[in-house]
Amino acid sequence: MEQKLAIITGANGGMGSTLVRDVAKAGYTAIMACKNFDKATPVFERLKSETGGDIILKHLDLSSFESIRNFAQDIKDNYQHIDLQLNNAGTLCHKPEQSAENYEKTVAVNYLGHYVLTNLLLPLMGPGSRVVNMVSLTVRYGHLKPTLFQPVDDKHFNRFTTYSDSKKAFFYFTLDAADAWKERGITVNCADPGIVSTNIIRMGNAVVDKLCDWFFRPIIKTPTQGAATMLRLALDPSLDGQTGGFYANKKLKKVNSKIVNSPEREMLRQMTADIMAKHGFKF
Repeated sequence: MEQKLAIITGANGGMGSTLVRDVAKAGYTAIMACKNFDKATPVFERLKSETGGDIILKHLDLSSFESIRNFAQDIKDNYQHIDLQLNNAGTLCHKPEQSAENYEKTVAVNYLGHYVLTNLLLPLMGPGSRVVNMVSLTVRYGHLKPTLFQPVDDKHFNRFTTYSDSKKAFFYFTLDAADAWKERGITVNCADPGIVSTNIIRMGNAVVDKLCDWFFRPIIKTPTQGAATMLRLALDPSLDGQTGGFYANKKLKKVNSKIVNSPEREMLRQMTADIMAKHGFKF
């Protein structure tokens, strides 16, 4: 029997490395999709040693369409089927930054990059394949506007607002993909990890970050706890066929219908379709 394949983005971080470890222990070939090899290589070596599993490290920069294309082509050239795609990577930029294609970087990485990656890899998925998207409790605070993808200057940049918007867009992608791919037997769900002690919550201020390390991190979730919901969606056989759900603390949660049915969802579809057409993607 062919070994099952799992792809994990942002795989060298706290939650990402937990996902790789447990997926490898479950018998999957685990592909660590990482941007920074200097940081990822020691994690890769540790996980290989700890698990004895089949773990492979590959380069992926979700802020670059060229990198995403290259990664997807590499997967298509070397593998026949994807069983798990865990879209875990995320960023919370401290200052205005732009993607390789000149889109706002937080939105480009958290939403747009995963949108492109998942659609490019879709031909390798079929009945039983699972896609899990890491979202956030901030979904409820996002407000998508026509300027969502546009770079902004220092004066108009708010890292938390931008992050919330990117995760709301990712949530809408989850819902649309679940509807579109259900007949193909592919399930698509999203996981809210809660507030987790990872580097993403750093503020970029030495004093504030040190205070956070002392007083805040001890009372929030560990990376292992944060990854638990995504792992359940990835591995729990009782969730076979369950799709389009928002899960937190390993349980299905109801999302306000005003968010689910907001006109923002259709606006996002059209803006995303325009970007895909501009860059030659045909999904």
